[in-house]
Parts: sequence; C-alpha cells; structure tokens
Amino acid sequence: MAIKRSTEDISIGKPAPAWMLTYSDLVTQLLIFFVMLFALSGAATEDQLKKIKQKIDAYVLQNNLQNVVSTEITQKSGLVISLREKLMFDSGKADIHDEAKKVLTDIIALLKEDPNRVAIEGHTDNVPIHTPEFPSNWELSTARATNVTRYLIEQLQFAPKRLSSAGYGEYQPIAPNDTEQNRAINRRVDIIVRRLDLDEMRHWREKLRQAAKAVVGQ
Repeated sequence: MAIKRSTEDISIGKPAPAWMLTYSDLVTQLLIFFVMLFALSGAATEDQLKKIKQKIDAYVLQNNLQNVVSTEITQKSGLVISLREKLMFDSGKADIHDEAKKVLTDIIALLKEDPNRVAIEGHTDNVPIHTPEFPSNWELSTARATNVTRYLIEQLQFAPKRLSSAGYGEYQPIAPNDTEQNRAINRRVDIIVRRLDLDEMRHWREKLRQAAKAVVGQ
C-alpha cells in the first residue's frame, strides 16, 4: 500500500529572504569598488615612477651621461637608477669621485619631493679582490653603498628613514661576466626608488591636497 507523504514533509528549498538579495548586491558592489581602487592605485603608482624616470632621463640626456647612468622600471624593484663604477669610484676603491657627487646631488634633488623609500645597492663584477681594506667583493660593494648612503644623509640632508643600503658583491649581475665591457656594466651602484604602497600613496595625495589648498587660500 502506497504511503501518501504530506507536502510538508517534502524537502523543498525555501526562497531566500529579500534582505539577502540586497546584502549580496552590496557585497558585490563593495568587492568591485575595492578591486577598482586597487587597480587605480597601482596605475597611479606606476605613473608616478614613470614621471620620476622621465625627469632622470632628461637630466642624463642633458648632461651627456648616457654611458654612465641608466634607468629602468622593473616589476620586482621599482625604478632602478644605475651609476657605473667609471663615474663613481676608482677601481677597487669606495671613495666617491667629486664628479659623481655632483651627479648624486642633482639626481637626489629630483627625488626629494616624492615620498618613496630609496635603496642604495652596491654591485661588483666577479673578479676577486684581496686587499687589506677589502678582503672580498662583499666588503667592496657594501662600502660603496654605505658611502653613497652617508653622502645622501650627511651632505644632501636626505631623510634617513627613507633610506636603506646593501652590498651584493658579484651575485646580482645584469650582464654575463664574460667580457671587460660586461664586467664594467656589472660594477655599479643602484639607486632604487621603491613603489608607494596604498597607505603611502593616500598619505602623499593628502599632503599634496593640503599644500594646494594652502596655496589657493593665500
């Protein structure tokens, strides 16, 4: 004998409350908003680095420094400004040339108005060095980066909290160490302008807005 089931016993999905539909739409819109905000902030950060690069490139071209100064925006690091050993130091030494100090002064002047953190990195080729002052390329690259960093802080009054420095010896070449020309490319100090994160970008824009407001109010 067939047993008649009550319609109340049949498991039927109940329609979602009306407020759930509204809540779902709100969450979706918020997600879209934050995705767009993140994308716009990323684009603004890249645009800022490109503008800094354009200023540096114009300075390099104007002063015929193309053989000793180069710039590149990389995904990993940010804006990399490479200064060749030929401009910066005597071979195997870490004392900054006077000509290089002038170039550093001019380049840093183009960076001071921007709030980006800046890293100073020293690099060498793979030719070993063994001197009382520098037992290895580690010490040489580190001393060069440190001397540049000290010059920026002590002579150019660049904010120390924005700076970091490191020496990488021969272990981050940008060309094969198979010719003298390539080894000369690897002997360098990089000034790396880091990308702004979201909070830094927001804070910087607020400072610009306040500065513009102050000028208009005068």
